[in-house]
Amino acid sequence: MQRTYDQLSQDLCINKNPATILVNTASVYGMNDVTHLGLYDIPMMSNIPNLVYLAPTCKKEYFAMLDWSIEQNEFPVAIRVPCNGVISSEKEVERDYSNLNKFKVEEKGNKVAIIALGDFFEIGRSVLKGLKEELTEYKFETESDTEVVLHGYEKWGHDLPKKLRGMFAYAIYDKNKGEIFISRDQFGIKPLYYYHDGDTILFGSEIKSFLAYPKFKKALNKELLGAYLTFSFTPTDETFFKGVYRLPSGHSMTIDVKKRKIKIDRYFKVEFGNTDKSFDEVVKDISTAMKDSTEHHLISDVEVGSFLSSGVDSSYLVSLAKPDKTYTIGFDLAKYSEIDYAKDLTDKLNIKNISEKISKEEYMNALSEVYYHMDEPTADGCAIAVYFLSRLASKDVKVVLSGEGADEFFGGYNSYDDNFYTKLPFFIRKSMASICKILPKNKITRYIIRRGLPLEESYVSINRTYYDDELKDVLKIDNYIKNKDIVKNVYDEYKDYNKLDKMLAVDIRYWLSNNILTIVDKMTMAHSIESRVPFTDMKVFDVARMLPKNYKVSDGTTKVALRNAARKVIPNDAWKKKKLGFPVPIREWIREEDFYKEIKNTFNTDISKELFNNDYLIKILDEHKNREKDNYRKIWAVYSFLKWYDEYFVKR
Repeated sequence: MQRTYDQLSQDLCINKNPATILVNTASVYGMNDVTHLGLYDIPMMSNIPNLVYLAPTCKKEYFAMLDWSIEQNEFPVAIRVPCNGVISSEKEVERDYSNLNKFKVEEKGNKVAIIALGDFFEIGRSVLKGLKEELTEYKFETESDTEVVLHGYEKWGHDLPKKLRGMFAYAIYDKNKGEIFISRDQFGIKPLYYYHDGDTILFGSEIKSFLAYPKFKKALNKELLGAYLTFSFTPTDETFFKGVYRLPSGHSMTIDVKKRKIKIDRYFKVEFGNTDKSFDEVVKDISTAMKDSTEHHLISDVEVGSFLSSGVDSSYLVSLAKPDKTYTIGFDLAKYSEIDYAKDLTDKLNIKNISEKISKEEYMNALSEVYYHMDEPTADGCAIAVYFLSRLASKDVKVVLSGEGADEFFGGYNSYDDNFYTKLPFFIRKSMASICKILPKNKITRYIIRRGLPLEESYVSINRTYYDDELKDVLKIDNYIKNKDIVKNVYDEYKDYNKLDKMLAVDIRYWLSNNILTIVDKMTMAHSIESRVPFTDMKVFDVARMLPKNYKVSDGTTKVALRNAARKVIPNDAWKKKKLGFPVPIREWIREEDFYKEIKNTFNTDISKELFNNDYLIKILDEHKNREKDNYRKIWAVYSFLKWYDEYFVKR
């Protein structure tokens, strides 16, 4: 858009040529890179003489603006095309927009000003209904969630986030107090980052937005490498950009504008209980909560679709929601494709399923763009899968449902259940571990060693990639954060809870918030669609948190109670399928010559040799290619980091 300024100004606007321009992908939806920022549209176009720049808030207003711009002959007119879908409204709209440089005031106040242009009017409408019932003393002039949040802040102040249900990340400037109040939702559905160097304070939903600020100094936080290689993502509040932090889920931040100081407060804590209800009663409660959550997440004035795999979570969601369209991706290798399973379900539900098979070449070519949109590295292969799912869905819909949160709330991972060995007395497992410590390290001995440690030392994440002793082999640096130090605060806080609840607390705090939900949000937003996660809901969690262990995992079955609730509405046997996640054939691809060479070349770059032990990397790569060991997760973790580094520290 910046490059068209002269053409718009000189050729069109100075001469008052009455053309109509439709501006697509403006505002934050156009955050592609530092040279193509759609965010520049307002300061640029609104200051061009004679140009009328309009931002419709609803379908009726959009058509009224189009009609007026075509009929009038006095001005050139530019209209923002809503990227988040136009909403329907019966409100009366203007028919004459010839009054230049004027904002429409929907409601007058004297404390806080909220500016919401165009389709931003619709953001967070799911909180509108509930809060309006409580805020009866306020006169609502609009149907905007922004107005709800404003009145909520007027009534409850810093207690506002405790009253909200759903996904949110917002900032309110309180002129009277001289402060900015910022909150992030309870489970971290929406990301929020901040930067503070003592003088400058930046905040936003994407780290890349900080990079264009002149005073921001981009530097790699090398101390996070150990944690990243263990967790396969960044588990800490620190990020890989020095000085940049994520606001933790369930927290608020207050910025003292004058003193340039920040204060972070926790408003929500994950807590567990133990219901005395029968199994059937619990199943009924889950059914009720999920039905309610799904109905709320379906509220939309645009078409709602849903991601669909073969597992119980998305199948349950689709069976409840019955969306107009569902979306599934697969790969050429049969065991890595869920398309047939998805089609079987949608055929039974009489719902349309749109699927696509992704090739190895497409997958590899998308890596750079995926890591750019992620802001930070992730070794979770599902990030790329969700990228392609989002691309597929974006052709039809602006809102999609997704099944994140079910595993962490209801006990969906096999690691949560005890097997024969873990049921042995701890002193026996500890003795076995002592013996294995002097034996050669392999998959079996490492397992025995880990199971001979206290839970606080043995369980850091469901997705552990490198063990502590392996970090010394792969990393050249030694000043990295120790993994047990990362999870220590959680285990200290939940010391009185049972083993399962401790693991759930760890995964809700780190895996769910910092990885799974972040992936879904950023991959969908990369394609200008909104993801909604009905499982990750306060009322659903209120039921899940009270379940005893055997209602979650028992004798090799995960999500016991949830599966029984799902069984009542899913028309096929998806309710009993074991978890697959988003299966991606990375393990097999690495063994193919072209992918093997690409990874090997990446391992031989200067930055790789600076940070990692090159001989070790080539060794595990060759072992995997020759089928001597299955090292794909270790390989992929390092490779993903290097691809992300190239995107942010070499190309930009």
